[in-house]
Parts: sequence; C-alpha cells; structure tokens
Amino acid sequence: EQKAFALLGLLTAKPVLYVCNVDEASAAAGNAHARKVEARAKVEGAVSVVISAKIESEIAVLSRAERDEYLAAVGLKEAGLDRLIRAGYQLLDLVTYFTVGPKEARAWTITRGTRAPQAAGVIHTDFERGFIRAETIAYDDYVRFGGEAGARDNGKLRLEGKDYVVADGDVMHFRFAT
Repeated sequence: EQKAFALLGLLTAKPVLYVCNVDEASAAAGNAHARKVEARAKVEGAVSVVISAKIESEIAVLSRAERDEYLAAVGLKEAGLDRLIRAGYQLLDLVTYFTVGPKEARAWTITRGTRAPQAAGVIHTDFERGFIRAETIAYDDYVRFGGEAGARDNGKLRLEGKDYVVADGDVMHFRFAT
C-alpha cells in the first residue's frame, strides 16, 4: 500500500525541511520563532535547521582558518550551510561515495541501501551492466593511511561483489567488463 501511495508522487507525501533564517545573535541557539518552527516540525515528523544568511554570506569569502575563528566567535561549531546539507541528506536518506583517480577525485550521491552495481551505474550505465566487483576502502582508512596504496598495504582494501550495499564515505574503484 505504501509503495502504491509513493508512486502517486504527492507533494504532501514528500519529506519536509524547514529552514529558519535568524539574525546573527540567534544563530547558535535560535530564537522564539525558530523554536515554534522546530516544535511544529516535530509534530509533522519534519526537520528544521536554524541558519543566519548574514553569517553565511560573511564566511563565504573567508579562508578556512578565518571561517573557523568567526564561527567559534558566534558560538557555532559548523556553518549553517553544512548543517542544511547534512539535514537534507538525512531527510532524503542519501549517502556519498567517492571515486579517486590520478587526475580527479569525485563524490557521488546515492540513496542509502544502494548496491554496488547500481552505484556504479550512477557513473555510467556500462559500469552497472558489466559490473564485476568493487575495490572498496572505508573513508577513514583512506585518510588514515594516506590514500589507496597505504590502505592496500595495511589490508584495508576490500573486494566487494554485486550484493554489497555501499556505505556512506566508501572510496570505490569499479571493475567491469565491456
């Protein structure tokens, strides 16, 4: 019944994310209006995020170090845009996997629960059609060991087959037949 309902594509069945734009002083803790929106969102099963567009516009032109210092000064651990993106990903049940080559590193977005062949198909349909296996490294291992070679040398590269469910942050190299 839920599948049939989902096929209708009704706007009222879509997940909802409320974004509250507040002044700089309210960015860290929100304000009375933001708390009302948050309460309403909880009742609806929705999500709310508080951001200050003023702060976001100011940090957009700063270096990483200046940005971190500014955010700390206003009581924030991370930028509102980062929180907004994370909330959107969670609400839509999305994850990211990475492909890394000598010329390019790229992030790919898929739905949580996607199997390796379908994840490969996001890059190109031939990758899905001819899927053989995925050489996979967890993101934390990739960073900890300084890349693919270090992860492989430390036994962190895994060979995954067609039934592998891609995890958030996996670094993958797909092998496929043409």
